[in-house]
Amino acid sequence: MTLDTTDRDAEFERTAATYRNHLSRGRAALGELFGRELEQSATGAWVRTSRGRELLNCGGYGVLLMGARHPRVVAAVRTQLHTLPVSAKLLLEPSAAKAAAALTAIAPSTMDKVHFACSGAEAVETAIKLARTHGRTHLISATNGYHGKTLGALSVTARGVFQDPFRPLLSGVCHVPYGDPAALRKELAAHEGRAALILEPVQGEAGVILPPAGYLTEAHRLCREFGAFLILDEVQTGLGRLGHWWGADREQIVPDVLVVGKALGGGVMPVSAVLATESAFRAFDRDPYLHTSTFSASPLGMAAVCGALTAIQEGGLVEAARKLGERIRGELSLICKDILGTRVREVRGAGLLIGVEFSEPGLAADLLAELMAAGVIANHSLNSGQVLRLTPPAILEESEVDFLRGAFATAAKAVAA
Repeated sequence: MTLDTTDRDAEFERTAATYRNHLSRGRAALGELFGRELEQSATGAWVRTSRGRELLNCGGYGVLLMGARHPRVVAAVRTQLHTLPVSAKLLLEPSAAKAAAALTAIAPSTMDKVHFACSGAEAVETAIKLARTHGRTHLISATNGYHGKTLGALSVTARGVFQDPFRPLLSGVCHVPYGDPAALRKELAAHEGRAALILEPVQGEAGVILPPAGYLTEAHRLCREFGAFLILDEVQTGLGRLGHWWGADREQIVPDVLVVGKALGGGVMPVSAVLATESAFRAFDRDPYLHTSTFSASPLGMAAVCGALTAIQEGGLVEAARKLGERIRGELSLICKDILGTRVREVRGAGLLIGVEFSEPGLAADLLAELMAAGVIANHSLNSGQVLRLTPPAILEESEVDFLRGAFATAAKAVAA
């Protein structure tokens, strides 16, 4: 039931006050900026607010590939909740085995080992530790890459605004231009046999930056030539978001380690994982206590993984992401050309990872706000203030695509005015 105006405002004020007192004053200010309304429920592609509005959720930073509360995921988690929500950790536990088998079954070939975690950053930390078990202590990442904000992950997240308050970070870290094989070759050659390279197949937080064709293949080849450990960060790009199961599949490469998260928990549970080849994983294979976490492979999370992978396969969501992405990018490009002209530099992406890059400062933030007013949730890009990002679910129906197109046109006209 929608509250009347007085009750609605009072509820928002209570919530905002609690945020200011106990969570984050900055986050409370953002709530004020975006309409003074609260999230109340979500189903499929839609979020319902305390004002009674329904918003098409094309945000969520890539988590909601299958929308909110997908029946397969909810059913799997509900069953697990009423049997064994948290394990004792000493005995073997079936849901972890089922989730591992399901995930490795759709992983790139020979990636038969898996370690489960809760967040993408935690999984990146795991990948860095795996590299170190092989003596690869020099970390290379790409300029404007984003890999999380825990200490090790932050060290390879190439963004000073996030790093500077926490220096010194890990030593032995450098950043090379994304998509530049010559720069990568130079750095790998200078640290032959001691380097670990971490790359995103598409840079999401940098503003949906696609590498030149063949770049990942060449990066893979260079890692083999110079004895480097290759980590692909597919927290945002994996599980069909790009219209392929994995960004690695776009160029048919197999890294040493592949990091996955976001959609892995089906939009219901926070789950991430590190997939690895047997060789890359061998130190963890030998000693089960070398790298552990209380909630690693939590039964509730493992049930969500099984439900999510089933939902993706049964719903044909990988192919749906490819087709929907092509259509949406094309339609948004036409709207931008007709309404915003040269103020939009490009609409780009792969699958349902879509970026709208502006040529003038401030317009991405303006469009984000106008989209919210028009009924669509989108995201800014943490490493690029010029790019608005959309990550729609792959379950959109025809009427929902029409709604997105109409709302985008309305928001573009408001920005152009």
